[in-house]
Amino acid sequence: MTLEILITFLTRLSLVLLFFPFSAFDKTANFKAAAGQAGQAVSSPMLARGLILIGLFVEIVMSLGILTGIADRLAAFILAGYCAATAIFFKQFWRTSDFRLIGASKGREMFWDFLKNFAVAGGFLLITFGTTAGTVDDFFVNPLSSTNPYTIGAQP
Repeated sequence: MTLEILITFLTRLSLVLLFFPFSAFDKTANFKAAAGQAGQAVSSPMLARGLILIGLFVEIVMSLGILTGIADRLAAFILAGYCAATAIFFKQFWRTSDFRLIGASKGREMFWDFLKNFAVAGGFLLITFGTTAGTVDDFFVNPLSSTNPYTIGAQP
């Protein structure tokens, strides 16, 4: 394995490590608690359980897509949306009664989690669209394509 491939793999691993294996394991090991948290966003316990199962699927399958390079652009796009959705539905700092910039504040802690979700989404969008404006169209032309992350030299 070359240094370039190792760095590429470790970079992608650092993006997905939060989801697979850790968050996926937590959802599995603590399914009832995860469904309870999802229940704060939806009124139906059945829908809350369904959301957790969908989240589990997204975290495992899309993470593996990013790690292997198989349809990694679409996988990264889906995980970026997942990060944004979880920030909006579960990190609602604006609803806390104690949001302040100085002193103890649950709202501020939630605000930082909200921003971290969007920062991770940005990392996934770099995989989706590339790092230059000229590569953005590549995704829309063929969203199931791969970035071929482990190819050394000229990209096809």
